Amino acid sequence: MITVQGLTKRYAHTLAVDHISFEVQKGQIVGFLGPNGAGKTTTMRILTCFLPPSEGTATVAGFDVLDQPMEVKKRIGYLPETPPLYPEMEIGEYLTFVGKLKGMSGASLASRVEEVEERCAIADVRNKLIGKLSKGYRQRVGLAQAIIHNPEVLILDEPTAGLDPKQIIETRDLIRSLAPDHTILLSTHILPEVEQTCEQVLIINKGKLVATDSVHNLQNRARGAESVLLEVEGRNGAVDAQTIQHRLETVSGVSRVLFKETRSNRSVFEVESLKDRFIRGDLARAIVESGWNLNELRPSAVSLEEIFLQLTGGEKADEPAPAEAVVQGENQ
Repeated sequence: MITVQGLTKRYAHTLAVDHISFEVQKGQIVGFLGPNGAGKTTTMRILTCFLPPSEGTATVAGFDVLDQPMEVKKRIGYLPETPPLYPEMEIGEYLTFVGKLKGMSGASLASRVEEVEERCAIADVRNKLIGKLSKGYRQRVGLAQAIIHNPEVLILDEPTAGLDPKQIIETRDLIRSLAPDHTILLSTHILPEVEQTCEQVLIINKGKLVATDSVHNLQNRARGAESVLLEVEGRNGAVDAQTIQHRLETVSGVSRVLFKETRSNRSVFEVESLKDRFIRGDLARAIVESGWNLNELRPSAVSLEEIFLQLTGGEKADEPAPAEAVVQGENQ
């Protein structure tokens, strides 16, 4: 649905996007991550035909962003970080206005306005002025205008920026609900949001694409070894956690055993393997043969934040953009 090949954008002496290539398949929600100034917004503005690329190609729904921009715009819904709203207009009035800009009219437009108001949970305030809405409601109106023409592709730039925790959860749920009908490219700084919302992840740093994979595969690549959580319970009264830990440390292939906590008669450990060693079966066998109950054994995932910091050289997601990366008001 989205194909990018060798995409490059230069501003004078600044290389904002450096020969990146990726694909987003139909129906996917893909997270687009990177520090401020990494090139995320620049890439999104190229895909939405707001900026031309310096080199390379990009197609959306089979249409080239440089040669066929009007066809691309018909097939995308775009929510920039600051929603393009008119504060003096009522919600219903504004969505009707946007629908007309998208070539809609008559009964089909009125029906679609009602549909997106229900979908985005703003029907109860449709007659309110946009300028009097809370940040969360304004964000919902921004999503409503992006999907008013039922586009094949949604491009969302920081859709939960500035929202409180409750609003973030509501917006995240709304985005997930849109996935069956739309392909979604989602830029965000909130890493747990990507873990809970997205199937695939693109990580960009200093204009270069440093990772393209599923969250699960990125976690496995970053870990390089197996890591599991165990909950062990003694069958006949309490068992000393230190005794269990010593037994786990003797299992072949184990590199480290970390004691986490004790709950009643149950002890929880995180066990890491040597690289390329699969230890779950041997751990289970050691616990059962020692006469203990194995209540839980599950993989311990590496957080996306750890992966992000590894791949971007330790730069945190909320660092400010360097001055040289801001060109013509463009916070990439």
